Amino acid sequence: MKRLWRNPSRWWLLVSLALNLLFIGVAVAMAVREPPPLVLDRDVFVRVQQLAAVLPPSDADLLRAQSQNYRYIIEHTQTIYHAAQDEIHETLRQNPFAVGAMRVAMVKTRAARQNFDMAIQGVIAAAADKMSSAGRHALADRPPRS
Repeated sequence: MKRLWRNPSRWWLLVSLALNLLFIGVAVAMAVREPPPLVLDRDVFVRVQQLAAVLPPSDADLLRAQSQNYRYIIEHTQTIYHAAQDEIHETLRQNPFAVGAMRVAMVKTRAARQNFDMAIQGVIAAAADKMSSAGRHALADRPPRS
């Protein structure tokens, strides 16, 4: 063992080997770790901006303008939908649990979601009517998100 420490090149070889193993271990740990969960923003206007980012510039401007023209309707239906979702959460927290209240809250949420979807889809349809073919194809190729 004494000979090993007298020869500096062997000592550096062991340090280098240890560091390389450390870096390889870190690289493997980074490669196999679970990716962070995808978090979607609940605000539809953030999602409109994300959708506009994949469109040609003139078509993106059309979509943004159309969403601004109907901003009040979209915000209103979005607020009602989020309130209906919150009502489901509150119903689930009630003690004792009332299944009838839960079903009523779910019906309200489905109706609110349908109205919200109709508002957003109306905006997209109106914008698509004025878009270029490339813009409509970019919309068609966009993966759906719910």
